[in-house]
Amino acid sequence: MPRSYAQLTDEQAEHFLERGFVTVRGAFDATAAREWLDDAWVRFGYDRDDPGSWAEKRIHLSSRSHVDARTFAPDAWRTAAELSGGQERLQLPWRWGNSFIANLGVGDDRPWQPPSAEVGGWHKDGDFFLHFLDSPEQALLTFVLWTDMLHKGGGTFVAADSVPVVARFLAEHPQGVLPGDFDYAELIGQCRDFVEMTGEAGDVVLLHPFTLHATSQNVLGVSRIITNPALALREPMNFNRPDPDDFSLVERAVLRALGVSRLDFAPTAPRQDVVPERVRRQREREAAENARLAAAAEGTA
Repeated sequence: MPRSYAQLTDEQAEHFLERGFVTVRGAFDATAAREWLDDAWVRFGYDRDDPGSWAEKRIHLSSRSHVDARTFAPDAWRTAAELSGGQERLQLPWRWGNSFIANLGVGDDRPWQPPSAEVGGWHKDGDFFLHFLDSPEQALLTFVLWTDMLHKGGGTFVAADSVPVVARFLAEHPQGVLPGDFDYAELIGQCRDFVEMTGEAGDVVLLHPFTLHATSQNVLGVSRIITNPALALREPMNFNRPDPDDFSLVERAVLRALGVSRLDFAPTAPRQDVVPERVRRQREREAAENARLAAAAEGTA
């Protein structure tokens, strides 16, 4: 490796370069999330002990409260900073919110399918910006596990060889790609290394932002709750740094994917924000959530 790391091992750094992810086990105390999870079930409108009441199989809540990951999950924070090239390159604070993504039985009406290109729903995160090869809006993709993520229980599917595929696609589109304009069927068709992510509450998975992933079936009748807190760079990625030791692991993975030692990349169109459909749906939920939360508060007063 061209540089040493305080948090990452050489094996973890190489694994990130080759397969696009690193898992930080026990990154936070799962009991610290108990109040948030209690509120989440009120917001869902379901009894957590009665799977028969879970009418919606997938729910993505808006965020109402936040913690600073630097103090809440310091090992995850330090690992993320090393992957991204150092905390001075990141927008701070790194806020983790209770915008829970619940899988309450997606696909439980059919036999479980292992991860493959044929499974639907493959995508790249970042529904809120125009995508370029050097986009700063998402330094890393993160899976924060607020509950256990079990085999056949909604563990996110990951294409571990998708970083080169997405890197080549974005390099060919310097004008930028809108979130809805990725040809995911064509991109995932180039991938062969598929992983079902599993883990325990308190684990955090840090992935290259170009990683394709998909919601998996949850046929166990258990709840799987995660979040994907965005971690942004202060400036766009730089693939042409004077000192090659200054490349972050995220940047090095892109250069390795493209088969070059450096690249003088520049977007040919302005960067722009996008208002995602997700936000509209979350706003529609909030009035009903507010009523349930108010009723729950009165019941405990």
